[in-house]
Amino acid sequence: MNILDYITWTVEPEIFSIGFLTVRWYGLFFALAFVFGQIIISRIYVAEGRTEGDVDVLTLYMIIGTVIGARLGHTLFYAPDYYLSNPIEILKIWEGGLASHGATIGILLALWLFSRKQKFDYMWVLDRIVIVVALGGTFIRLGNLMNSEIIGRPADLPWAFKFVNNHEIINGVAASADPRHPTQLYEALAAFLLFVLLYWLWKKYKSALPRGLLFGIFVTVLFTFRFLVEFLKENQEKFEDELALNMGQLLSIPLILVGLFILLKVWQKPRPGLPGGRIAAVEKR
Repeated sequence: MNILDYITWTVEPEIFSIGFLTVRWYGLFFALAFVFGQIIISRIYVAEGRTEGDVDVLTLYMIIGTVIGARLGHTLFYAPDYYLSNPIEILKIWEGGLASHGATIGILLALWLFSRKQKFDYMWVLDRIVIVVALGGTFIRLGNLMNSEIIGRPADLPWAFKFVNNHEIINGVAASADPRHPTQLYEALAAFLLFVLLYWLWKKYKSALPRGLLFGIFVTVLFTFRFLVEFLKENQEKFEDELALNMGQLLSIPLILVGLFILLKVWQKPRPGLPGGRIAAVEKR
């Protein structure tokens, strides 16, 4: 194979290391997801009559929900036997192991608590937060690319990546031996386009959008794409080789159904948005 037939990916996961301090690309992108997310959600909230103080509280709930949900999702969905036998290992988040489906569940629960405590309409919050969650998904998948992880299956394509720093052995062959689908980039691009669509819809219509529309679009589109792209990925855990569908696909199905259900309800009986997401407006209906 000619070297021009694929891209050789040699990026190291670490940006730099000083003594005990090590800065990694994944951590940087993870942090950027929250930084840019807070900037955008602040503009959205202020434009709809809320305060930046609301955003500060929301961000705290989001960080806690994302980190705890993503970590527990990985430990319980992909390696429950190991982590339940070694529960202290669950706390070692710096060693890697975060699941996007777990993050989704964590975010949903955290925002429910936020809405209940701060007197927001839950669906109003979800419709706005999915805009920045889509952007966050872009950063996270770019972090996975920098780690040379969550790789695709072998591919004979000019944009295929040869992940030199991936030392996994897959079916008796080194993962770095073959050019592969850059599934991290596929998902990053899909998440970014979804962010652009959701932000454009909000910018154009704001509170005129039917309640639940943005959330329904986000869940349906994101996890349908996730379901499909899994066919191009290597399984993350050995036990998935015995399944008709891998864990990522199995976890995506109920979320797709939730999204379709919400979109159906929006189509059957659209309800106008609530100015500022004030829960009192819901109670008067």
